[in-house]
Amino acid sequence: MKRRTRTPTPNFGEIRALPVLGIRDVFEGDSIGDLIVDALALGGLRLHEGDIVVVKHKIVSKAEGRTVALDGVKPSAGAKGFAHKNGVDARVVELAMREAKNIVRKKRVLITETQHGLVCANSGVDLSNVDGGQTAVLLPVDPDRSAARIHRQLKKRTGLHIPVIIADSFGRPWREGLCEVAIGVAGMKVIHDYRGQRDPYGYRMHATEEAVADELACVAGLVCGKDSRIPACIIRGYPYRRGNGSAKQIVRPAEKDLFR
Repeated sequence: MKRRTRTPTPNFGEIRALPVLGIRDVFEGDSIGDLIVDALALGGLRLHEGDIVVVKHKIVSKAEGRTVALDGVKPSAGAKGFAHKNGVDARVVELAMREAKNIVRKKRVLITETQHGLVCANSGVDLSNVDGGQTAVLLPVDPDRSAARIHRQLKKRTGLHIPVIIADSFGRPWREGLCEVAIGVAGMKVIHDYRGQRDPYGYRMHATEEAVADELACVAGLVCGKDSRIPACIIRGYPYRRGNGSAKQIVRPAEKDLFR
C-alpha cells in the first residue's frame, strides 16, 4: 500500500501584535485613522504594507457620537420590571431594548439581536472605560461602514492598503469568559473557506470555514486588554486575503442558529 505524503504546512513566518500607544481621548467628529497614524508617529513607528489594524469599537462609537448620558434615559415599565427582578440598571436595560431588533432571551441578562444582526448581551450597550458609569456607549450604527471609513483614512495618510477590523467583546454559548469578535471589517476577506480541500491525511473537508477576522480580533484583544487604555493594535505578518469582506458574513442566519 502506498503511503500518503503529508502536505507541508504553509510557512506564515512571525505574526506580531503591536499596541498603538498614545491615542488620546476620543471625541465626536474625530478621525480614528488620523489618531492612529499620529500616535504611531509620536512613538517613531509607522504602518507597513501587509499590516492589519484592529480597533476597539468604543473609540469608533465615541467618534461617531454614539454615547448617551444615563441621567437622561427614562426607563419604560418593562425595563424597570426586568431591572428590579435581576438587580441591574433599568436605564441600561431601556437602552438595550431600544437598540434591539429582537429580544432573544430574558434570563438574568438581556440577550438581544441588534439591528446589525449581532446576538449579544444588552445590545452591546457598555459603561466601562468611559466616565465612571455615567455615560453608555452604543455600538456603531453600521460597523462595516465605520471600518471602511477608517480604511480610507489610513489609505489617504499612508498610501497603503491597510485592512481594518472593529472589535468588541462577546460571550459565547457553552463557554465562560469573553472573547473579541469582529463586528466591522474592511479591506480583507473575513472567512477562509477550506471546504472541498484535503487535510494533511487526505480527508476531504466538508464544514471547515475559519473565521479569521474573529481570530485576529482575539489576538488584538490580548494586546489591548480591558483596562490598559490601548484601543488599537497592529497585526503584522499575517497573510490576509484582500477582498470586500464584511462582518455581516460572519453572522450566522437565524435558520442555522442552534441556540435560538
